[in-house]
Amino acid sequence: MTDEVKPVIGIEINDRIYNYKLFQSLDLLSKTFSQRKAAKELGISHSVFNRRIINAEKSLGYKLVDKVGSGSELTDKGLELLDIYHTYNNRLKKSDNIRIAGGHIITGLIESLDLPFNIQVLSTDNDNAYDLAKDDLIDILALDDPLLAFKEDLNFTPIAFDSLVLVSNDENNQKINAIDDLSNLDFVSVKGTAQRLVWDTLNFNDIDYNIVKEVKSQFDAFKLVKNSDNLYTFLNASYFKGNSVLKNQTRHSLGLVYNPGYDGKVDDFVEYILDKCSDVIRLEGFTPIGY
Repeated sequence: MTDEVKPVIGIEINDRIYNYKLFQSLDLLSKTFSQRKAAKELGISHSVFNRRIINAEKSLGYKLVDKVGSGSELTDKGLELLDIYHTYNNRLKKSDNIRIAGGHIITGLIESLDLPFNIQVLSTDNDNAYDLAKDDLIDILALDDPLLAFKEDLNFTPIAFDSLVLVSNDENNQKINAIDDLSNLDFVSVKGTAQRLVWDTLNFNDIDYNIVKEVKSQFDAFKLVKNSDNLYTFLNASYFKGNSVLKNQTRHSLGLVYNPGYDGKVDDFVEYILDKCSDVIRLEGFTPIGY
């Protein structure tokens, strides 16, 4: 017979360890808004439940629970403590899903692939995705541009190449034929993307330009410039149509950050993409690694 093993955690706060039973009590109270109902679900008396909360409040030095009418609810401090517990407790839960978070372009590519894996994908900006990775809440950090990986000395595995195109309203875009035509234009920049290659190129060629707004999403930048008479931006050629004036200067890799050898299913996932998905990657507008 196989024993069922379920890990539980306590949390150390100011050199004192608080038992998992406290956090189970706070969790149930947050759902039932009743100490009596929460105590009943835990199989303990109301007096034991109440004493557990009071003892923790005395030790912590702040209130965890407030009376509201005939019921109870968690204070802001109580909710904050419960959120910390959930964060750490979630790390102990095994999941069949491979959890991935990262840039809109590469996560869109991953979701377009026909993969024999259960995946859970979150499209967000680099900063939020990296925070999730540092908190060990995802298995793979997916990056639209490798700069963050290089800055933080992370293990980066490229899976495709892309380049950037100049996007603006159609009439203005047709006027750009060479790099000198970019002089003194107003640009919308997108944080965390390969646009750094554009600015480096313009600076190297002594081209004056103005960055008038920064956004987090390429789709936000697209909407801004398409609805403007004088704004420009550079976006990924795999997703957006535009002028390829700086195609050669903006070729860059998209890839994954993970710990090889730590989780076999994650290793298999990355290997499958590299070995089996070249044709689909090409159809999606990217250049597969090795081509």
